[in-house]
Amino acid sequence: MKHTRIHIPHRRDAFTLVEMLLVLGIIGLLVGVGVVSFGGVLEGGKNKTALGHINQIQSAVRAYEVDSMKLPTTSQGIGILVEKGKLKKLPVDPWGNAYHYRKPGTKDKGGFDIYSAGPDGIADNADDVGSWQL
Repeated sequence: MKHTRIHIPHRRDAFTLVEMLLVLGIIGLLVGVGVVSFGGVLEGGKNKTALGHINQIQSAVRAYEVDSMKLPTTSQGIGILVEKGKLKKLPVDPWGNAYHYRKPGTKDKGGFDIYSAGPDGIADNADDVGSWQL
């Protein structure tokens, strides 16, 4: 009786280096896209927070106007709102800077502007967030 050998193909139990590098590259790409997308979400949230603060300050300015029959001057600024009890404290914008107040406003000619200098911290440029956006 003749014995026949059955040939069993060799099984591969590991990934090759090329496969591992390819998977790591794809994961790195996905993480990079996620971080960029998440950064945009955070910036949008900061803008909404700033607009919320501005709305609060604007309401306090209107309350001050009702009590004193005039708007605060630019030199008084919004600090007068704390002195007169219209605000407990002045909020700081989401980028760590003080809010600005200007009367008469450059955006609201008949009234006033309240604004944040935005992400770059430089007032009066394109990235400002202000009462004119409410």
